[in-house]
Amino acid sequence: MRRPEKIIPYASIGSNICWSIRKQLNYAPAVFYMQMLRVPLNVGLAFLGIYLPSLVVAEVTGNRGFSHAAVRVGGVLFIIFLATILKTVFDRLMDAKETPYRCQIAYELNKKSMGCFYQIYEKKEMRDLRERAKQATEMWDGVQPLRDMTKHAWDFAESILCYLLFGTVVSFVSPWLLVFLTLAPAVNWFCVRAYQKWEYVNRKNWMEIDRKLDYVQGKTANFAVAKDIRIYGMAGWMRQMYQLLSRNYMVWDKRRIFREYLSHLADLVVILLRDGTAYAVLISMTWAGKIRVDQFVLYFAAISSFAEWIGNILNKWNQMRHTSLRFCDLREYLEYPDVDGNKNLSVDKEIAPEIVFDHVSFRYEGEERDTLHDICLTIKSGEKIALVGLNGAGKTTLVKLLCGLYYPTAGEIRIGGVPVQQFHKKDYYQLIAPVFQQVKSTFFSLAEMVSGRGEARTDLARALECMKRAGLSKKLASLPGGIHTKLDKQINQDGTELSGGEMQKLMLARALYKDAPILVLDEPTAALDPIAENEIYENYWKMTDKKSALFISHRLASTRFCDRILYLSEGHILEEGTHDSLVLAGGEYAKLYEMQSCWYQEGGKEEKQ
Repeated sequence: MRRPEKIIPYASIGSNICWSIRKQLNYAPAVFYMQMLRVPLNVGLAFLGIYLPSLVVAEVTGNRGFSHAAVRVGGVLFIIFLATILKTVFDRLMDAKETPYRCQIAYELNKKSMGCFYQIYEKKEMRDLRERAKQATEMWDGVQPLRDMTKHAWDFAESILCYLLFGTVVSFVSPWLLVFLTLAPAVNWFCVRAYQKWEYVNRKNWMEIDRKLDYVQGKTANFAVAKDIRIYGMAGWMRQMYQLLSRNYMVWDKRRIFREYLSHLADLVVILLRDGTAYAVLISMTWAGKIRVDQFVLYFAAISSFAEWIGNILNKWNQMRHTSLRFCDLREYLEYPDVDGNKNLSVDKEIAPEIVFDHVSFRYEGEERDTLHDICLTIKSGEKIALVGLNGAGKTTLVKLLCGLYYPTAGEIRIGGVPVQQFHKKDYYQLIAPVFQQVKSTFFSLAEMVSGRGEARTDLARALECMKRAGLSKKLASLPGGIHTKLDKQINQDGTELSGGEMQKLMLARALYKDAPILVLDEPTAALDPIAENEIYENYWKMTDKKSALFISHRLASTRFCDRILYLSEGHILEEGTHDSLVLAGGEYAKLYEMQSCWYQEGGKEEKQ
């Protein structure tokens, strides 16, 4: 039988503790200092807890008088009272002060997600890692790795100090008893460690099922697919899928619970043997007259607490190790190496740079063949290029390469003579204003969606002009708030919802507002009718006279506006030329255009009839 591959954690426990402390000192230093002060406070309270009963017995049996006993016992009680109040204050303050720390780490997590190189972030393993990293910042079953990493470390230090303190007291009874009480819990430690190792190795199994469950459940409540679920009778299929995934999840959950139960059962057996032996030794010494009554009370409490602190040492170590394993996902994600250039770019929005694809090939990870192969293309300053071809020809992939979302597998893309890999991403993105076919709205105002920033930093007059040019004049006139109207009614009760065509027009307005020298349009008018599409393109070319443009369209009539048309097939540029020259050539472009022309003509004849 083949052994499972050994998984090495991303970082050690000590490294994760140091990382957490550095972040805590940066974002919430008060929490660090309060956690540190709690250690001697708790150690002192623990010792006073076993010392007080012994002191009471000593005062009662010592015949020193009530006033003497009241002063000594009352003094200890007063110290316990003050220490308990201080501990409670620390606990309450830490709960409040930890919030900024968690929010800042969550901010780092989101910043990483939004700034990570798209080609890296698109990978499934990266998105799965992001989900596991997110869980490290959340609370579930009372566990939150982000908070617990330092908390367990301080608790472990507290347990060590109490072990030394209480072990000194136990050693007065018998050094051998001290050794026995120390070694006995080792069995439990190995059992818990084995369970945690199994859980860490197999965590991907139930997390993958849990991700699918969330996806299916989210779709059932997604209003965007509500019509399809009802009309096409998909409810039964979705219930069946959810039940199947739930059964698979329960199989793994039962395995996890059973293994956890076995680890706790071993713990109970060890406690029975350990405490039984210790108490038997203590009772025999009392009967033999070797210790006084008050000493018996002190040693009895010390042995009970000593056994507890040994267990705490092992438990806290296991908790630290368990938390550290989960914490590794957070650190691995935040520290995942990103891709960025090292050349500062001064963007001239007035002059579009020349774009060169020099023998460019691209292959998606895990695929056996290139999606684009040996593409050689030069787009001159101000030139308008159309990409056409059947689905899967590589058009969208070429657009993503130009946008800097992917880097070529082979060859080189140069902008103004400089390879795209050398530019800082944020500088490179200033060169390009893309409009993609699949667009998503957010909960900002129309003006903010167009400018990509808050209204205080938005040129409202310019945003309004761009929206009008994109064909949104009637929509704006119908809205009481105009360009200040918020989107997404789930967040804003008075918000508006845009249709697919209106949303694409809004994205066109955003591209106009950005005023980048290169325009990339991936089916930007797919949700518009042919007449509206023609109007948009006519206005678009007028407004972008000095800019370069690369766009994808399945409606070949719109390609007449372009200086040059590229027909892609299976990742290659099969045909190249103007609309008229390609039609005259009678190739694949001409055949596709003829088919579409027939549809429009037949549609026109039917309307006339």
